[in-house]
Amino acid sequence: MTYLDEILQARRDTRHFTNEEVPDAVINKALQAGHWAPSVGLTDATKYYLIKSDEIKKAVKALFVEYDNKAANQTDNEQQKAAYKALKLEAIEEAPIGLVICYDRSVLNNFTIGTVGSNEAIKFSAVCAAQNIWLSLTEQGFSMGWISILNYYQFKQLLGLPEHLEPLGYFCVGKPATNYDNQPMLQQLNWKQKSDVPFVTEITEPQYKAETITESKVSRLQEISITDALKAKIDSKTKPTGSLGMLEELAQQIGEVFQTLNPKIIQPNLVVFAADHGIANHGVSAYPQDVTRQMVTNFLEGGAAINVFCKQNNIKLSIVDAGVNYDFAPNTNLIAAKVGNGTQSFLHVPAMSTTEFNLCFSKGKAVVETIAKTGSNCIAFGEMGIGNTSTASVLMSITTQIPLEKCIGLGTGVSNARLKEKHKILQKAVDNYSGSDKLEDKLAYFGGFEILQMASGMLTAYENNMLILVDGFICSVAFLIAHQMNPEIIKNAIFCHCSAEQAHVKILEFLKVKPILQLGLRLGEGTGCALAFPIIQSAVDFLNEMASFESANIAAKLQ
Repeated sequence: MTYLDEILQARRDTRHFTNEEVPDAVINKALQAGHWAPSVGLTDATKYYLIKSDEIKKAVKALFVEYDNKAANQTDNEQQKAAYKALKLEAIEEAPIGLVICYDRSVLNNFTIGTVGSNEAIKFSAVCAAQNIWLSLTEQGFSMGWISILNYYQFKQLLGLPEHLEPLGYFCVGKPATNYDNQPMLQQLNWKQKSDVPFVTEITEPQYKAETITESKVSRLQEISITDALKAKIDSKTKPTGSLGMLEELAQQIGEVFQTLNPKIIQPNLVVFAADHGIANHGVSAYPQDVTRQMVTNFLEGGAAINVFCKQNNIKLSIVDAGVNYDFAPNTNLIAAKVGNGTQSFLHVPAMSTTEFNLCFSKGKAVVETIAKTGSNCIAFGEMGIGNTSTASVLMSITTQIPLEKCIGLGTGVSNARLKEKHKILQKAVDNYSGSDKLEDKLAYFGGFEILQMASGMLTAYENNMLILVDGFICSVAFLIAHQMNPEIIKNAIFCHCSAEQAHVKILEFLKVKPILQLGLRLGEGTGCALAFPIIQSAVDFLNEMASFESANIAAKLQ
């Protein structure tokens, strides 16, 4: 056995450390070893942060404890739970040094060799660096332990890391207090046995043979763009060209979003953002404000339309308290993102402060980031909030410059007389505005907590390359705001239906998009998204499973 083999075999995920300090020369040598690790495209995307502060270690330990308790509750097997809780899985406060290894996603803003197939390549580089550091520390008589049981969003906030830096976790560095009987700690404690030899199998022939997708018999899909390849694959299916209508457009769009000829929708999640609006106190809705709270309770009890449709179509439903005028019990199955107990009435004062405006965007982002980290690549947006059609009407007019009267509708079903009064109140509110022309200032003045959180969530979904399913009028207004901030978001958006709210068709025309359904819906809650989802899934399924003329031995159309 060579010296290198000995070092590789001796490397341990260490949880027990002595009090011995780590000399600067040791940590610097280890970090240099990390710097020598492979770096995709030579991007130097790996960044390192040292933690010696007891205060920071204590705060990181608190994050660990919270998630460690959640981890223990993942099993109903009491014996397994007890065995888990007996494990020592961290040494955050005991280890002399904490090390945070991050990868920098901002390098992807420029052309980077090696990331075309997978943006994850920069993460892989950072993991290689972690392994180099581990081996260097082992060779010097020190060691490291990797802590990943953390809320990464809060972890980044605690450390003040910018949005584009993603930590691999928290690493404890120090002098090991034990060699764990020369075996992995979990194996020593009989948690699980590591196999003696690696799993190795030789693959002798391709398991998937790509179809011939063009008349010229292009054999390598890499030689044509994904756009052309998708169109050729769709046109080669056993049907007249274009005969599946909008399904073909959806299949093309979804394949382009995921950059693959064989897209899959994974763990679709419909998120209903709920909040109250001060403008509702002026009689602009057919229902009292407390209905928002009542409907959120209905969602949680499974009795609303959106519960029925999500259950029918196997869509995960998440409910967000973005700002309901009610304090729900802490054990409720709600995503807590409350900015306040409803906005102020923008008839007289700004709906929200600058701080609340910023909170809307940070909380909306956090909600969707958490969902994206579950592996979901498809998110639908719904909403609930008495008075929010009034708020949305004003925001639509501000964003599109369409006259206010063309942006106002019946909402929850107001009478014609109340509709006229609604227009009068909203016009007065707009006329009273004396702030700046900056979009952010107007959004803060007239906005709703749930609408701005949805806009932020949509932008975050685009950053995570998720399909964005847009519901009716209010969700489309949220999309308008997101679109103003990043027009590229339109590539990932699917507009699920055209609402009976008369202004919705004008939004769709403004964005130059086509809705899937037109059923006269005006309920909200994301119901249009849930109803359209089977059609979206059908577009994916025909692309992946329908035979081609060649595979089915059917003659194609004569030219």
